Amino acid sequence: MLTQLSLTPYDWLPILLAIAAAYIVFGIAGFGTALVAGPVLIHFMPLSRIIPLLVLLDFVAAFGNLLPSRRDVVRGELLRLLPCMAVGCTLGVAFLLHLKSDLLLLLMGLFVTAYAVYGLAVKVRPAKLSGLWAVPMGTVGGLFGALFGSGGFLYAIYLSARLEIKEQVRATQSALISCSTLVRLSLFLIAGVYADTSLLLLAACLLPVMFIGLWAGRRLTLKLSREAFVRLVTWLVLASGLALIGRYLSG
Repeated sequence: MLTQLSLTPYDWLPILLAIAAAYIVFGIAGFGTALVAGPVLIHFMPLSRIIPLLVLLDFVAAFGNLLPSRRDVVRGELLRLLPCMAVGCTLGVAFLLHLKSDLLLLLMGLFVTAYAVYGLAVKVRPAKLSGLWAVPMGTVGGLFGALFGSGGFLYAIYLSARLEIKEQVRATQSALISCSTLVRLSLFLIAGVYADTSLLLLAACLLPVMFIGLWAGRRLTLKLSREAFVRLVTWLVLASGLALIGRYLSG
Protein backbone atom coordinates (compact mmCIF):
# COMPACT_ATOMS: atom_id res chain seq x y z
CA MET A 1 0.00 0.00 0.00
CA LEU A 2 2.89 2.38 0.68
CA THR A 3 3.66 2.46 -3.04
CA GLN A 4 0.48 4.55 -3.45
CA LEU A 5 2.19 7.42 -1.65
CA SER A 6 4.83 8.04 -4.36
CA LEU A 7 7.54 8.57 -1.74
CA THR A 8 11.01 7.05 -1.87
CA PRO A 9 12.74 5.61 1.22
CA TYR A 10 14.92 8.74 1.25
CA ASP A 11 11.82 10.94 1.43
CA TRP A 12 10.46 9.28 4.56
CA LEU A 13 13.24 10.31 6.97
CA PRO A 14 12.84 14.11 6.64
CA ILE A 15 9.05 13.76 6.59
CA LEU A 16 8.98 11.67 9.77
CA LEU A 17 11.46 14.00 11.52
CA ALA A 18 9.41 17.04 10.50
CA ILE A 19 6.18 15.53 11.83
CA ALA A 20 7.86 14.47 15.08
CA ALA A 21 9.31 17.97 15.60
CA ALA A 22 5.98 19.61 14.74
CA TYR A 23 4.07 17.63 17.34
CA ILE A 24 6.73 18.11 19.99
CA VAL A 25 6.02 21.82 19.52
CA PHE A 26 2.26 21.16 19.54
CA GLY A 27 2.62 19.22 22.78
CA ILE A 28 4.25 22.26 24.38
CA ALA A 29 2.62 25.28 22.70
CA GLY A 30 -0.70 23.87 21.47
CA PHE A 31 -0.22 25.12 17.90
CA GLY A 32 2.42 25.57 15.20
CA THR A 33 2.52 22.22 13.40
CA ALA A 34 2.37 23.75 9.91
CA LEU A 35 4.99 26.36 10.81
CA VAL A 36 7.44 23.60 11.73
CA ALA A 37 6.52 20.79 9.35
CA GLY A 38 5.30 22.85 6.37
CA PRO A 39 8.70 24.14 5.18
CA VAL A 40 9.99 20.53 5.07
CA LEU A 41 6.89 18.84 3.65
CA ILE A 42 6.58 21.38 0.84
CA HIS A 43 9.66 19.82 -0.77
CA PHE A 44 7.67 16.59 -1.24
CA MET A 45 4.07 17.69 -1.84
CA PRO A 46 2.05 20.85 -2.66
CA LEU A 47 0.70 23.09 0.09
CA SER A 48 -2.87 22.20 -0.97
CA ARG A 49 -2.04 18.64 0.16
CA ILE A 50 0.06 19.50 3.23
CA ILE A 51 -2.61 21.53 5.02
CA PRO A 52 -5.40 18.90 4.77
CA LEU A 53 -2.87 16.28 5.94
CA LEU A 54 -1.90 18.31 9.00
CA VAL A 55 -5.56 19.12 9.72
CA LEU A 56 -6.26 15.39 10.04
CA LEU A 57 -3.37 14.95 12.46
CA ASP A 58 -4.17 18.16 14.35
CA PHE A 59 -7.76 17.00 14.77
CA VAL A 60 -6.61 13.94 16.73
CA ALA A 61 -3.92 15.84 18.67
CA ALA A 62 -6.10 18.83 19.59
CA PHE A 63 -8.90 16.79 21.14
CA GLY A 64 -6.32 14.79 23.08
CA ASN A 65 -5.01 18.05 24.55
CA LEU A 66 -8.49 19.41 25.28
CA LEU A 67 -9.96 16.52 27.27
CA PRO A 68 -7.83 16.91 30.44
CA SER A 69 -8.35 20.71 30.64
CA ARG A 70 -11.93 21.20 29.43
CA ARG A 71 -13.15 22.52 32.81
CA ASP A 72 -10.87 25.57 32.51
CA VAL A 73 -12.34 26.68 29.16
CA VAL A 74 -13.80 30.23 29.26
CA ARG A 75 -16.92 29.75 27.16
CA GLY A 76 -17.61 33.48 26.71
CA GLU A 77 -14.31 34.03 24.90
CA LEU A 78 -14.74 30.81 22.94
CA LEU A 79 -18.21 31.84 21.69
CA ARG A 80 -16.93 35.32 20.83
CA LEU A 81 -14.14 33.98 18.61
CA LEU A 82 -15.84 30.98 16.98
CA PRO A 83 -18.12 32.75 14.42
CA CYS A 84 -15.25 34.94 13.18
CA MET A 85 -12.93 31.94 13.02
CA ALA A 86 -15.47 30.01 10.92
CA VAL A 87 -15.70 32.88 8.40
CA GLY A 88 -11.91 33.08 8.17
CA CYS A 89 -11.60 29.29 7.72
CA THR A 90 -14.10 29.31 4.85
CA LEU A 91 -12.19 32.07 3.05
CA GLY A 92 -8.87 30.32 3.68
CA VAL A 93 -10.04 26.98 2.23
CA ALA A 94 -11.33 28.76 -0.89
CA PHE A 95 -7.98 30.53 -1.37
CA LEU A 96 -6.00 27.36 -0.71
CA LEU A 97 -7.82 25.31 -3.33
CA HIS A 98 -7.77 27.99 -6.05
CA LEU A 99 -4.50 29.96 -5.79
CA LYS A 100 -1.44 28.95 -7.80
CA SER A 101 1.07 26.76 -5.93
CA ASP A 102 4.06 29.07 -6.58
CA LEU A 103 2.14 32.00 -5.11
CA LEU A 104 1.22 29.91 -2.08
CA LEU A 105 4.91 29.04 -1.66
CA LEU A 106 5.82 32.73 -1.48
CA LEU A 107 2.89 33.57 0.78
CA MET A 108 3.77 30.76 3.18
CA GLY A 109 7.41 31.91 3.27
CA LEU A 110 6.36 35.49 4.03
CA PHE A 111 3.84 34.35 6.64
CA VAL A 112 6.29 32.05 8.42
CA THR A 113 9.04 34.71 8.39
CA ALA A 114 6.69 37.44 9.66
CA TYR A 115 5.47 35.19 12.47
CA ALA A 116 9.03 34.33 13.52
CA VAL A 117 10.19 37.97 13.41
CA TYR A 118 7.18 38.97 15.50
CA GLY A 119 7.85 36.23 18.03
CA LEU A 120 11.52 37.20 18.39
CA ALA A 121 11.17 40.99 18.26
CA VAL A 122 8.02 41.72 20.24
CA LYS A 123 8.66 40.88 23.87
CA VAL A 124 5.88 43.00 25.35
CA ARG A 125 2.37 41.79 24.57
CA PRO A 126 -0.77 43.93 24.95
CA ALA A 127 -1.78 44.17 28.61
CA LYS A 128 -5.52 44.18 27.89
CA LEU A 129 -7.57 43.96 24.71
CA SER A 130 -11.21 44.84 24.09
CA GLY A 131 -13.54 42.00 23.25
CA LEU A 132 -14.03 43.68 19.85
CA TRP A 133 -10.57 42.42 18.90
CA ALA A 134 -12.15 38.97 18.62
CA VAL A 135 -13.43 40.00 15.16
CA PRO A 136 -10.06 40.63 13.43
CA MET A 137 -8.14 38.08 15.52
CA GLY A 138 -10.72 35.34 14.98
CA THR A 139 -11.19 36.04 11.27
CA VAL A 140 -7.50 36.36 10.40
CA GLY A 141 -6.65 33.42 12.67
CA GLY A 142 -9.21 31.28 10.83
CA LEU A 143 -7.92 32.50 7.46
CA PHE A 144 -4.29 31.72 8.34
CA GLY A 145 -5.32 28.44 9.92
CA ALA A 146 -6.99 27.20 6.74
CA LEU A 147 -4.48 28.74 4.32
CA PHE A 148 -1.21 28.05 6.14
CA GLY A 149 -2.24 25.56 8.83
CA SER A 150 -1.55 27.84 11.78
CA GLY A 151 -3.52 30.77 13.12
CA GLY A 152 -3.06 29.64 16.71
CA PHE A 153 -0.53 32.33 17.59
CA LEU A 154 -3.19 35.03 16.96
CA TYR A 155 -5.59 33.27 19.32
CA ALA A 156 -2.78 33.05 21.88
CA ILE A 157 -2.08 36.80 21.66
CA TYR A 158 -5.78 37.63 22.05
CA LEU A 159 -6.50 35.22 24.91
CA SER A 160 -3.32 36.15 26.80
CA ALA A 161 -4.47 39.78 26.74
CA ARG A 162 -8.00 38.88 27.86
CA LEU A 163 -7.50 36.21 30.54
CA GLU A 164 -5.27 36.45 33.60
CA ILE A 165 -5.16 32.76 34.56
CA LYS A 166 -2.68 30.80 32.45
CA GLU A 167 -4.63 27.55 32.74
CA GLN A 168 -7.71 29.28 31.30
CA VAL A 169 -5.67 30.66 28.39
CA ARG A 170 -4.28 27.22 27.52
CA ALA A 171 -7.62 25.42 27.93
CA THR A 172 -9.58 27.99 25.90
CA GLN A 173 -6.96 27.94 23.17
CA SER A 174 -7.06 24.13 23.06
CA ALA A 175 -10.84 24.29 22.68
CA LEU A 176 -10.53 26.90 19.94
CA ILE A 177 -7.90 24.89 18.05
CA SER A 178 -10.13 21.81 18.37
CA CYS A 179 -13.07 23.71 16.88
CA SER A 180 -10.84 25.19 14.18
CA THR A 181 -9.60 21.77 13.08
CA LEU A 182 -13.19 20.46 13.06
CA VAL A 183 -14.33 23.37 10.85
CA ARG A 184 -11.38 22.96 8.46
CA LEU A 185 -11.83 19.18 8.38
CA SER A 186 -15.51 19.60 7.46
CA LEU A 187 -14.72 22.15 4.74
CA PHE A 188 -12.04 19.94 3.19
CA LEU A 189 -14.44 16.99 3.38
CA ILE A 190 -17.16 18.96 1.59
CA ALA A 191 -14.63 20.09 -1.04
CA GLY A 192 -13.79 16.44 -1.73
CA VAL A 193 -10.14 16.72 -0.65
CA TYR A 194 -10.32 13.53 1.42
CA ALA A 195 -11.56 11.49 -1.53
CA ASP A 196 -7.82 11.04 -2.15
CA THR A 197 -7.17 7.72 -0.40
CA SER A 198 -3.39 8.17 -0.60
CA LEU A 199 -3.72 11.28 1.60
CA LEU A 200 -5.67 9.31 4.20
CA LEU A 201 -3.10 6.51 4.03
CA LEU A 202 -0.25 8.96 4.56
CA ALA A 203 -2.03 10.44 7.60
CA ALA A 204 -2.49 6.93 9.03
CA CYS A 205 1.22 6.18 8.52
CA LEU A 206 2.19 9.39 10.33
CA LEU A 207 -0.13 8.92 13.34
CA PRO A 208 2.40 6.89 15.42
CA VAL A 209 5.06 9.58 14.89
CA MET A 210 2.53 12.25 15.86
CA PHE A 211 1.76 10.47 19.15
CA ILE A 212 5.49 10.10 19.89
CA GLY A 213 5.96 13.83 19.26
CA LEU A 214 3.06 14.75 21.55
CA TRP A 215 4.41 12.49 24.28
CA ALA A 216 7.91 14.00 23.96
CA GLY A 217 6.48 17.53 24.00
CA ARG A 218 4.60 16.90 27.22
CA ARG A 219 7.71 15.37 28.78
CA LEU A 220 9.80 18.37 27.76
CA THR A 221 7.42 20.75 29.48
CA LEU A 222 8.59 19.21 32.76
CA LYS A 223 12.28 19.92 32.02
CA LEU A 224 12.28 23.07 29.91
CA SER A 225 10.21 26.22 30.15
CA ARG A 226 7.64 26.56 27.41
CA GLU A 227 8.89 30.07 26.60
CA ALA A 228 12.52 28.97 26.14
CA PHE A 229 11.62 26.05 23.92
CA VAL A 230 9.19 28.02 21.75
CA ARG A 231 11.82 30.75 21.31
CA LEU A 232 14.32 28.17 20.06
CA VAL A 233 11.75 26.77 17.65
CA THR A 234 10.94 30.31 16.46
CA TRP A 235 14.54 30.72 15.30
CA LEU A 236 14.23 27.50 13.34
CA VAL A 237 10.92 28.67 11.87
CA LEU A 238 12.57 31.94 10.79
CA ALA A 239 15.30 30.01 8.96
CA SER A 240 12.64 27.85 7.28
CA GLY A 241 10.62 30.87 6.17
CA LEU A 242 13.65 32.57 4.64
CA ALA A 243 14.53 29.32 2.86
CA LEU A 244 11.03 29.19 1.33
CA ILE A 245 11.29 32.78 0.10
CA GLY A 246 14.73 32.01 -1.33
CA ARG A 247 13.35 28.94 -3.10
CA TYR A 248 10.57 31.01 -4.68
CA LEU A 249 12.97 33.74 -5.84
CA SER A 250 15.40 31.22 -7.31
CA GLY A 251 12.46 29.63 -8.96
